[in-house]
Amino acid sequence: MEGLKVVAATYILMMMTTSVSQAAIAIDCTTVTALISACSSFVTFGAPDPFPGSPCCQAMASLNNLSDTLEQRQSVCRCIMGLITSYNPNATAIATLPGFCGVSLGFTIDPNTDCN
Repeated sequence: MEGLKVVAATYILMMMTTSVSQAAIAIDCTTVTALISACSSFVTFGAPDPFPGSPCCQAMASLNNLSDTLEQRQSVCRCIMGLITSYNPNATAIATLPGFCGVSLGFTIDPNTDCN
């Protein structure tokens, strides 16, 4: 009976550790939103176009740096797709930000993007 308790306790501890490590992998969408907000005039009005070195493009470079693993890239993708869904009239502007800034986020932003 004692051995069963040890096995159960070990299993529970492993599951908790896995959950914590998975949570550490996910990018907080608040961070993604804050970075994209550096491009708010372009996202809202379509102008002025962001250019490399601008605060907007520096934010896109930071976003690119955040997505350095597959799991983080998927998380960033989900956050961006959530923003596009929420701000549908501005979807094209959000989708074109990486291209204007010469940054590749590791995924293509379009209406059919599958972040998995």
